[in-house]
Amino acid sequence: MKRSVFSIFTVLVLAGLILSACGSSATPTQEPAAPVAPAPTDAPAEQPAQPTEPPAPVEKTVIIGFTSSLTGAQEVSSKRQVAGFNLWMNQVNEAGGIQLSDGTVVKFEAHTYDDESNKERVQELYTRLITEDDADFLISPYSSGLTAAASIIAEQNGKVMITAGAAEDDAYKTGNTSLFQLYTPGSLYLISTVDMLKTLDPEAKVAVVHENDKFSTAVVEGLKPYLESQGFEIVLEEGYASETTDFGPVINKIVASGATVLLGGGHYPDGSTFARQLYERKVGLKFISLLVAPADSKFPELGDAALGVATSSQWELAATHTPEEAAALGKEWFGPTGEEFAAAYEAVTGDKPTYHVAGGYAAGLVLQKAIQDADSIDPEKVKAALEAMDIFTFYGGIKFDTSPEAHGLQIGHAMVVAQWQKNEAGELVRKVIWPADVANADPLYPIPAP
Repeated sequence: MKRSVFSIFTVLVLAGLILSACGSSATPTQEPAAPVAPAPTDAPAEQPAQPTEPPAPVEKTVIIGFTSSLTGAQEVSSKRQVAGFNLWMNQVNEAGGIQLSDGTVVKFEAHTYDDESNKERVQELYTRLITEDDADFLISPYSSGLTAAASIIAEQNGKVMITAGAAEDDAYKTGNTSLFQLYTPGSLYLISTVDMLKTLDPEAKVAVVHENDKFSTAVVEGLKPYLESQGFEIVLEEGYASETTDFGPVINKIVASGATVLLGGGHYPDGSTFARQLYERKVGLKFISLLVAPADSKFPELGDAALGVATSSQWELAATHTPEEAAALGKEWFGPTGEEFAAAYEAVTGDKPTYHVAGGYAAGLVLQKAIQDADSIDPEKVKAALEAMDIFTFYGGIKFDTSPEAHGLQIGHAMVVAQWQKNEAGELVRKVIWPADVANADPLYPIPAP
């Protein structure tokens, strides 16, 4: 009996060992995962890609700083320049701003102060615009003298400044690299007028009488050698103070010189007064061309004293530039047409734009183009885009000298000559008389005697 129990027990133990061995073979032990080949997890790869929302556009406000002359000698022209700039800025902002490739939307905000037509105040205010208002880019004040003062501050702080309303050359020939000029330089201002005179009266005797300021002096310094190279005799050269209101002594010298043509002037207050007193004295000049004043829409308020007075103009609607002109020259066109610009300005102000208005608008347009080309508001990238710019707008050609000797000087823009004449209704209107291919009237030469 004992032997039977032991036998049964032995059989059961052996059966257990056999079953245990069979179980181990059915469930193999996994080896530790190798560090370079982790066991893949398939679940995430099997999930369908979820659509992602595009990031919301980031809006950035670029601050543009400038001063304007709400009072003082530059008041009339300065207000017109600012009105043009404001039209551009409002149009861009209302259209949704400038879209950059990274989704950034750029809009603009102007910070401005009254410089009172005072150079010392200009430097104080541009310092404030940079250090307190954190202006990203700058627009110049109106006039070469005020711009020269502002340019020192801009250059010291490495701020890009678009100079509108400033034609004097010198600021671009002193090693500055942050200034970009829109106007035809002063040294070339009256070249077109001399070319016209050469066809009208090559024997004319010329009196050069001008305001003693930076801009007018720069114009004369470019004018005199060109007159002489074209065979004209300069019978008088005379300067006068900016605050002059009695031109009697100057007019006496003009009469005594035997001059038949007067070239010169300065800005609106002196130019309009000079023209009126020349008419009242019945000087009898055959032709008068004055800087700045006759380009203003207020000039006809002089009545018959305005008749025949001409000016060199940066832009005239009657001779506005076109996309067709740009295409013929192989230039890229940018911005509105002259008619579109003029209609927009008149709708806002009720006035027709002068070249001062066009210059203010063009300053904004050029900055807009540079930001778009740079695809950035980074100042260095915008500066590089300005240096590479070579475009045509309603205002004319825009291209900057990039040489160390004259960095930022405008080399793409040309002047036209305009003159006040009477239409069939006897109203004074400003007509383009040169160049001949864009003129809409013949020159009134000689001017009718008073």
